Amino acid sequence: MISGQDVRALLGKRIQFYRKRRHLSQAALAERAGISITFLSNIERGLKYPTSETLSGIVNGLGVEVCYLFQEAETPTENRSLLERFKKDITQNIHDTLEAVYKAYEE
Repeated sequence: MISGQDVRALLGKRIQFYRKRRHLSQAALAERAGISITFLSNIERGLKYPTSETLSGIVNGLGVEVCYLFQEAETPTENRSLLERFKKDITQNIHDTLEAVYKAYEE
């Protein structure tokens, strides 16, 4: 069961993620959303929860659908880590396969 605090924390992280992805400062997004930088900072840290009007201003300022802010997703760092692990596994599998093929031709 997800708590209200968990929802605030997730929402704050997702707003921050999209803000940074769009290379927006807190000041720029706060201006677009019609709120103070302090309030936006508190939302991003999960300390405050925006009203529906404020949330509408934030999503319009970010240029995303509101549903994206409530989806749990891996951070770019976690994605990069998973991709590196996948790349390593694939590279090892290809190497092992080629080794087996070469050995088969040598016999």
